[in-house]
Amino acid sequence: SLRPLGGPPGLPSARSARSFSGCPPELPAAQVRSSFLDFFRQRHGHLLVPSSPVRPRGDPSLLFVNAGMNQFKPVFLGTVDPRSAMASYRRVVNSQKCVRAGGKHNDLEDVGRDLSHHTFFEMLGNWSFGDYFKEEACSMAWSLLTEHYGISTDRLYVSYFAGDAESGLSPDEETRRIWLDIGVPPSRLLPFGLQENFWEMGESGPCGPCTEIHYDHVGGRNAATLVNADSPDVVEIWNLVFMQYNREADLSLRRLPQVSVDTGMGLERLVSVLQGKRSNYDTDLFTPLLHAIHQVHHLAPYRGGTGVVDQRKVDMAYRVVADHVRTLSVCIADGVHPGMSGAELVLRRILRRAVRYCVEVLQAPRGALASLVPTVTHSLGDVYPELHTEAERIMDVINENEAQFLSSLQQGSRLIHRTLNREDIKHGVFPASVAWSLHRDLGFPLDLVDLVLEERGVQVDRQELDRLITENHKVNHHSDARTHSLAELQRLVVPHTDDRLKYQYRLEQNRYEFPACRATVLALYDGQALVSEVTEGQRCGVILDQTCFYSEQGGQSHDQGYFTRDGLQDVLYPVEDVVLVGGYVVHQVTAADRLKSGDQVHLHLDQVHRLSCMVKHTATHILNFSLRTVVGPSVHQRGSHVSADRLRFDFSVKGSLSVSQLQQVEQCVNDVISANQTVHSQELPLHTARSIRGLRTVDEVYPDPVRVVSVAVPLSELLDDNTDRRTSVELCCGTHLRRTGAIKDLVIVSERQMVKGISRIIAVTGREATLAREAGQVLSENVDSLSARLSVMTSLCRCFRL
Repeated sequence: SLRPLGGPPGLPSARSARSFSGCPPELPAAQVRSSFLDFFRQRHGHLLVPSSPVRPRGDPSLLFVNAGMNQFKPVFLGTVDPRSAMASYRRVVNSQKCVRAGGKHNDLEDVGRDLSHHTFFEMLGNWSFGDYFKEEACSMAWSLLTEHYGISTDRLYVSYFAGDAESGLSPDEETRRIWLDIGVPPSRLLPFGLQENFWEMGESGPCGPCTEIHYDHVGGRNAATLVNADSPDVVEIWNLVFMQYNREADLSLRRLPQVSVDTGMGLERLVSVLQGKRSNYDTDLFTPLLHAIHQVHHLAPYRGGTGVVDQRKVDMAYRVVADHVRTLSVCIADGVHPGMSGAELVLRRILRRAVRYCVEVLQAPRGALASLVPTVTHSLGDVYPELHTEAERIMDVINENEAQFLSSLQQGSRLIHRTLNREDIKHGVFPASVAWSLHRDLGFPLDLVDLVLEERGVQVDRQELDRLITENHKVNHHSDARTHSLAELQRLVVPHTDDRLKYQYRLEQNRYEFPACRATVLALYDGQALVSEVTEGQRCGVILDQTCFYSEQGGQSHDQGYFTRDGLQDVLYPVEDVVLVGGYVVHQVTAADRLKSGDQVHLHLDQVHRLSCMVKHTATHILNFSLRTVVGPSVHQRGSHVSADRLRFDFSVKGSLSVSQLQQVEQCVNDVISANQTVHSQELPLHTARSIRGLRTVDEVYPDPVRVVSVAVPLSELLDDNTDRRTSVELCCGTHLRRTGAIKDLVIVSERQMVKGISRIIAVTGREATLAREAGQVLSENVDSLSARLSVMTSLCRCFRL
C-alpha cells in the first residue's frame, strides 16, 4: 500500500480520527462529503462546481439527473457553448443530487426491500476533461480511500474491463497495469465484461470502460468470488469511468472528441463503510429520519429487518418513507412537482407509494409525511440551501397531493365496485381498460386493484393490461449522429458561427432597422452526417460563417425567414428551425434547389415575427419585475416562453393571485410601457454581472461574458454600489426592444396554479391586448344584461305567485 500523505494545513487525514482496528469513532456524513471535496480541490487543483438541479437542463433523454456527469454531458459530447464557463473546465469535483426512479436506472420498486437501494442519493465525483486520464485517476482514488479515509487495503478489490469481442473492444490492459503498479495484488484485480465494467449513462450517450473499487464488509478472507455477485457483504464503492465513446441510437459506438475521466462514488454507501455499518439506513444520513418517523406513529421502532424477519413490512415501510421524503423534498425544491407525465408522473408515484406505506403499514395520521421535511432540511440544507428556502412550499405540495391521493383511493374503490356490479362482468375477468384508467388517471396503484379484485374472486384481463402498458411506454428513438458531425466540424477546424448581427438592429424615427446579411455555406448536415451538397427537396442543416437569425434559446422562439442563393435570387430556401449547438448555428432548411458548401447566400429575416418576439420578451422582463413589486421578493421565475403571439411566465407563489393583485401587476407593467423607458443591454464579465444588486437569474449555464438587459437604468449606474434604484435587470441572451413604448399594451388573459406553489401567467400585447380588452368588455356587458334579465324574471315570478 502507499505511504500516508501529509497534506496541506486544514486538511487532516481521516486516519488520525479513524482506524479500522478496535472501535473507531464514526466520521459524520457531512465530514465525509466535505473531506472528499477538499481532497480534490486543495490537493489536486480541481474546481468545485455546485450540484445541478435534479431536473436535467435541456436533455430530453433523461427524466432526472441520475449521475454526477449529467450536467457535464455537453463537455463530453463537445457541444458545450464555447463562451460558457463550462467550456474551460479541466479538473472538476462536486457532490451531485441524483434521482434514479425512471428510465434505464430505476431503483423505485427495490427501495425498502433491501438495505441499500435509494431513489435519491448523492454522487461524489471528480472529472477530467482532456486533462489527466487513467493513471492519475486510479492513483488519486486509491490515495483518498486508503490514506485519507484510512480504509484497509485488505478490504479492497478492483475490477477492470475484460473486453468484448462482439463489440470489437479490447481488454483494458492499461488500467490493469496501473493497478498492479499501485500495489493491488493480482488476486484482487478481477476482469469483467460489458455488463459490469463498461459504463453507459442511458440508452444513448457518453460511455466507456470503467474500473471499480469494491469493499468487503467482513475482511480477513479472500472474497474475490463475491465481487459483482450481488453479495451484501462485498459492495462496489467507487466507479472510475474512462469516457472514450458515445453510444448512438443504433447501438454503435463512436469515439468522443476527447478522452475524459468521470468517477462516481455514492455518499450513502461510502458513509456506511466509514461508519462501520452494513446498512445505509443505519448511518447518520437516515437515523434522524427513522427516529422522526417513529415519533409520528405508535408502532415499534425501526429494527432493520428484511424479508421473512419483517413479515408485517414495518421496517420496509420505515425505509420507504425515509428514502421517499428525501426524494420528494429535493425534487420539489428543484421545481419538479407531482404530475401526469414524465418526471412529474414518476414523482407522483413516489409520493403515493410513501403515503400508502405511511397510512396502511405505519398507520400514521394524515400530514405525517410532510412533517418529516424539517428533518430532511436539517440533514441536507447546509449543502443544498434551496431546501431551507423552499421547506414550507415542499410541505404544502406534499400535503395537498396526499389529500388528493386519499380522495382518489376512495373514488377508485367506488369505481371498482360499480364495475363489478355490472352484469357484463363475465368469467371473473375485470376490464383492463378500467384498471388502466384507474392507474393512469387517478394514480390508483395496480397492485391495489389486484388486491381489491382478489377479495371478490375476480382478476384483471392481464394480457390486455400488458398491451396497454406496453403501448403507453413506447419510445421513439432519434439518431444521435449530430454529435459525431459536430466532432467532425471541430476536427476540420470549421469556425463557430458569428451571430452578433442578431443584436445589431437600430431604432430610427420609431422604426426598427435590421442589418442585411450575406453569408457563406460552411457545412451541410443531412440528419446523419456532414455532406458537401444537398438536392431539391432534401431537408438539411445549414451552417454559415455568419447569421442574423436568432436561434431558439433563453425561452425565446427562433427567427423565421428564408435564404436566397447568389445567381438564383427567385428561389427561396425557407428556414424552418434555428438551433445553437456547440457554437454552431444550424439553420434547418428544406432545399428548394441544389445547395453546396461554399455557396453564397443572402439571409432574409421575417422582421415582423422578430419584432413581435422582441415585444413579448421585453414585456416578460417587465412582468417579472412587476410581480416582485406587487407580490414581494418571494416570487421567483420558474420558466418562460415568448413567441410572436403571446408570452408565458411561470413563477413560484404560495397561492393563486387575487383579481386585485393581477390588476395591480397589469397596471405596473403598463405604467412602464406608457413611460416609454429605454432598454439597455451590454455584455459584461459574468462575475461582474452577478454583482449587480437586484439581478434576476434562472437555473441555466450562462456564457462568459454574459449579456445583461436592464430597463430605464443604465448598467453603468447599476454597477455603482451607491445606487438604490430598483428596476428590471436580468441576464438574458434574447433580443429586446430599444424602448418599452412599442409594447403598447399588455393584458393578462389567464393565471392559474400549475401545481402547488407554481403559477402560470399567459399574456398578450399590442393589438392582441386591445382585442382581449374588447372581448372582456363585451363579456362583461353580456353578463350584466343577463343578470338584469334574470332579476326581472325573478320579480315577475314573485308577482305571479302573489
